[in-house]
Amino acid sequence: MRILQNLEPVYCIDPSELLRPEVKFADKSLSQFRDYSVDENDPIKERVRQTYVQMHTHQTVDFVREKMDKWCKFNHFKATMKETLVKLNELVDESDPDVDIPNIVHAFQTAERIRHDYPDLDWFQLTGLIHDAGKVLAFYNEPQWAVVGDTFVVGCKWGDSIVYRDSSFVDNKDGLNEKYNTKYGIYEPNCGLENLTLSWGHDEYLFRMLEHNKTTLPKHALNMIRFHSFYPWHSGGDYSHLMKDDDEETKKWVTAFNKYDLYTKSTEVPDIEKLWPYYEALIDKYIPGELEW
Repeated sequence: MRILQNLEPVYCIDPSELLRPEVKFADKSLSQFRDYSVDENDPIKERVRQTYVQMHTHQTVDFVREKMDKWCKFNHFKATMKETLVKLNELVDESDPDVDIPNIVHAFQTAERIRHDYPDLDWFQLTGLIHDAGKVLAFYNEPQWAVVGDTFVVGCKWGDSIVYRDSSFVDNKDGLNEKYNTKYGIYEPNCGLENLTLSWGHDEYLFRMLEHNKTTLPKHALNMIRFHSFYPWHSGGDYSHLMKDDDEETKKWVTAFNKYDLYTKSTEVPDIEKLWPYYEALIDKYIPGELEW
């Protein structure tokens, strides 16, 4: 909603609306989203489960640090944001139980629903379009378990609400390391989200890439990108002991974004070619030109 303060438009999120995504967002009932039940005879469910097993086995503190060192030099390729989004037309997210369609379709579904509800917040619309652009890592010899899926904190006890939590971490070596397997691990109480190390994937990569390329997207947009897959925190209630006061505001915005990211997934394909001119103008406004990835 919009309020006026000193005659300038100031936008804030109504907390009562955050966890009430409407049925019209989906082609199926809301209870059917994020179904991580195990069924070895269902090829999509088994694909999803195996992706998370690999992720939860190999995403350790050392692994994340190695990936940060490799990818945050931003010397791998150059491309415009549009070129990267078009590339995502070839990607199907192996961790997603809700859809089995190219990622660019989901990008436009998300952006267009945000545009419908927030016609004056063009930065929010663009955030919806580009939020998964970091998945381009999958085209550069990175396995999908190191690119997609829900993120979690490494370096401390794993959150209880992480999907497949009871069985998928059994071979993760950090679980046997006393530095990393306690409630706080390597962190201090209430240290804040920005001081946490999350499992490596497209969220953190895109966040850092945008900062490196000096985007003019606002802080709320960058936080949505960085934490939108951090479901154990923004939806599962984990890691509150590591939050600082400012993180509550971040959570409101991330949760607001989440309903568009999650509940717009459907088999209905938007007219992407017709929409491109509008979103190209937003790209030129906030993240123009050839970018360093």
